[in-house]
Amino acid sequence: MAAHARMSAAVGLALVAAVTAGCSGSGSHSGSGSASKPPASSSSGVAQNNAAPTESNPPGDIPDNQAYVVYRPTGGSFTGFTVKVPEGWARTDQGSTTVFTDKLNTVRITAVSASTAPTVGSVTHTVVPQLRARVPKFAAPKVSEVSRHAGRVVLLTYQGDSAKDPVTGKVVRDAFERYAFYKAGHEVDLTLSGPANADNVDPWRVISDSLAWK
Repeated sequence: MAAHARMSAAVGLALVAAVTAGCSGSGSHSGSGSASKPPASSSSGVAQNNAAPTESNPPGDIPDNQAYVVYRPTGGSFTGFTVKVPEGWARTDQGSTTVFTDKLNTVRITAVSASTAPTVGSVTHTVVPQLRARVPKFAAPKVSEVSRHAGRVVLLTYQGDSAKDPVTGKVVRDAFERYAFYKAGHEVDLTLSGPANADNVDPWRVISDSLAWK
């Protein structure tokens, strides 16, 4: 009987130890699982917040931190002016015209001789018909006189379709600002263009305000 009692007591103690160990292990696993979830969620949130600014700009928006450099013409019929252009943009020379491009945006600078200064009337009756015949789906022309650091200039705004992308075949609806500057028999036409839905008011103002006569 004594041996039987000792055996029963040993079995009981073993069962208690097993149950206690099982409860302790379950509690430890649960605590570890709940503690690991918040850091994963927090890390995901941080990644999303960091990525948001780069995804929020519509195509064609010029970055706020865009740097500018001074362009000084060295050839053509007139070199007596300077104008700031975005740094790093690709440059193409086309006779009396110099073009700077980057993705969907363009800065076009043309210097010509002119016997008289451009007016709202001359741009309306001469330039607008020329552009209407040349620019695909030309629309919404508006001619006005505005003030820039170089003085009073004639501004023509309009819209038109871009050339078809040779790779994707896509066409972009562009907005244009064409400034006609004039001094002493010389006219400089500065045309700024980019997607119609882009917010480039500030960069275009920086460029158009930067033109200076030498």
